Amino acid sequence: MTNTSFAEIASALRNAQRIVILSHVRPDGDAFGSQLALALSLRELGKDVTAWNEDGMLEKYNFLPGADLLAKPPAEPQSFDLAVALDTATQQRLGVAGDAVRAPLWINIDHHPSNPRYGDLVHIDSIAPATGQILFELLASENLPCTAAIAENLFVAISTDTGSFQYPNTTARTFQIGAELLKCGVDVGRVSQLLYESYPRRRVELLRELLGTMRFVADGRVASFSLSLKVAQKLGVFPEDNEGLIDHLRAIEGVIVAVFFEELIEGKVRVSMRSKDAAADVSAICQKFGGGGHKMAAGARARGTLPEVEERVMEAICAAVESLNR
Repeated sequence: MTNTSFAEIASALRNAQRIVILSHVRPDGDAFGSQLALALSLRELGKDVTAWNEDGMLEKYNFLPGADLLAKPPAEPQSFDLAVALDTATQQRLGVAGDAVRAPLWINIDHHPSNPRYGDLVHIDSIAPATGQILFELLASENLPCTAAIAENLFVAISTDTGSFQYPNTTARTFQIGAELLKCGVDVGRVSQLLYESYPRRRVELLRELLGTMRFVADGRVASFSLSLKVAQKLGVFPEDNEGLIDHLRAIEGVIVAVFFEELIEGKVRVSMRSKDAAADVSAICQKFGGGGHKMAAGARARGTLPEVEERVMEAICAAVESLNR
């Protein structure tokens, strides 16, 4: 299907006054950076802008310019002229934030190929490594405000979703945009230190526990570790503390697919997968368990106990990896 043009999206943004900007549950740097960048840009235009996320602002991203704009949604629904969903593969992934919105027009901007194109105005670019990159193109092409604060949020969005410009989805255009954002005033050293060198000690304690659960199957091509509720509660970790820890598995020589199992309180298990070979499509695997994402980075929430979900998911991963030899 054809994407809604940037011109049409910009027109809708300019014509609306009360706008709410949303992103997915268990937010990451791309979700927060994209939300805050667009919120700040629209506020420069004099718009009444609200930014909601089911989890609220996470401690790790408190340094982002405009972080105080982002809040948890209220208990009672509110009405807006326009709602914008960013970096959210399915509308259900907006969680209670989506339920709290009443709006006649919805914009859906995302880079997940599994996005079913919900909403009225839809722009999905699965080639873009981050929703932040799409937003940069939108702001630049439609002459929407892009201050130093907005640039910093966009840089964080792109940096986090490209593994600090390391993942295969990083393009020449991504580096060009990064350079443009630095010209806008981004202090890359300061931002990178806040993102990658300011972790709380409890995160390292968590990593130590996870490495104790590490296992390898399929001749070392599949690696996993798991986090039980008991251990999470013992360590007092926050949900965001495990962000990026799966990369320790992915970085091991010979590993093609890495998977992280996290037991949740509602009788489900959060499954995160990473692949180093596009032929081992982890999005397709996650879709079997009600999730989705990208070929090389995807996730799902599967119902069952931790051992049950581990067994089912590992069986599906091993089948996919074994098929690469055929």
